[in-house]
Amino acid sequence: MTLKAIIFDVDGTLADTEDGHRKSFNRAFAENGLDWNWDVALYDKLLKVTGGKERIKYFVSDFLKGYTKPESFDDFVKHLHAIKTGHYTAMLREGAIPLRPGIKQLINDARKAGITLAISTTTTAENVTALLEVGLGKDWASYFAANGCGDIVPLKKPAPDIYHWVLNELKLAPNDCIALEDSNNGLRSSLAAGIKTYITTNPYTVKQDFTGAAAVLEDLSDLPSFYKMIGLRA
Repeated sequence: MTLKAIIFDVDGTLADTEDGHRKSFNRAFAENGLDWNWDVALYDKLLKVTGGKERIKYFVSDFLKGYTKPESFDDFVKHLHAIKTGHYTAMLREGAIPLRPGIKQLINDARKAGITLAISTTTTAENVTALLEVGLGKDWASYFAANGCGDIVPLKKPAPDIYHWVLNELKLAPNDCIALEDSNNGLRSSLAAGIKTYITTNPYTVKQDFTGAAAVLEDLSDLPSFYKMIGLRA
């Protein structure tokens, strides 16, 4: 296989974002007079579901037995999620959530080598922009040939839809690409799209099942070894 493209997940892959999300959810709940508090152990369970709005709905349906949903529940969830996003993007713009080791260098080296880059994530476009403007600069969007994020497709990971969308945008076959993911849901999504996938774990995902991954790494601090794995000549 001649590598033509690298497709990046965002949350947990480009940066250790999950605790920032958790704290932002809690701030949104408090601002709306809710006594909900997602501690680390609970949030670990909620990460079973991808997508912030979907995660709130999962919490209500599976962890708040007897809770009476307000009228226009979908609008209520959207409002909570919008408040949460405001807190989260503020954290990003303050530089509180840096890119993970090796990520910026990998992106720069891949671009120099003529490798196409793309994003495949369930997080919002606003979150991606806030993270990468700080991590890569104001022109970050020019680095990526496709930016698959948020609600572009109806079914989120572990469904392969977002990867199919990205492949269509790139006009590439699955075996022309590799994916970088951090979670079981992400791995299932990329593998279902036929894409060879490498995992970089984080504290929330380190114990998950990564059967089928090409390799499972703690991070990309050893880029020369990773480049040998993927056939990238930097």
